[in-house]
Amino acid sequence: MVGKAYDGEQCLALIAEHEPDVVILDITMPKLDGIAVMERLTTLGVHPRPRVIVLTAMGREDIIQRLTGLGADYFVVKPFDLDVLAERIRQFGPGGAGYAVVKEESAAAQYPAAVDWESQVTQLLHELGVPPHFKGYAYLRDAVVMVLQDEQLLGGTLTKRLYPALAEKYGSSPAGVEAAVRNAIIAGWENGNRELLEQLMGTGRRDRFPTNSMVIANLADYLRFRAPGGRVAGRGR
Repeated sequence: MVGKAYDGEQCLALIAEHEPDVVILDITMPKLDGIAVMERLTTLGVHPRPRVIVLTAMGREDIIQRLTGLGADYFVVKPFDLDVLAERIRQFGPGGAGYAVVKEESAAAQYPAAVDWESQVTQLLHELGVPPHFKGYAYLRDAVVMVLQDEQLLGGTLTKRLYPALAEKYGSSPAGVEAAVRNAIIAGWENGNRELLEQLMGTGRRDRFPTNSMVIANLADYLRFRAPGGRVAGRGR
């Protein structure tokens, strides 16, 4: 492995510096998402251009068509088998066959296992219309995943444990994480699927903007009900 990037801007910088043969590109990243990275890839002046394998939790045809038009070579839908990914890297690397663009079948369909919460949360945020290019999108996604894995993170521990953990992961501050999550929720409330968000927050809230903790808790509860094999959980609302 040449390098590992933690956001879209760092990804472009590493590509320009190392000129790799193959890039494994996640669609959802801080600062610049996968589509933005693909849009800017041609401006780097890297020759030959690296082959790009895109990792995505959403098998939407419009997103795949957009990335294909930008030059993506292959798509792997999360969750996936690491052995399969390694084989695709070999195929697209030097001396490889270089397959045409196709979608890899989800490994979960063949090997039912634990719920892939990140994929579930990503899909729900897409349904709600939360803009993925907002910094708070990644924070909100990870916050819901963390609560799904540990309910103790809610309540009074939201500011004591959850925000500091996200701040450490993304090189931010707890206050910055809280504000960014708030901005992402506002964007979804004002310009996204407000009707669905209101439904998830409960009745009688059309004139009341939901708090960060309310959104995180309700999204986590909704996914527990919806996810295959997920347990039913509630907080007495």
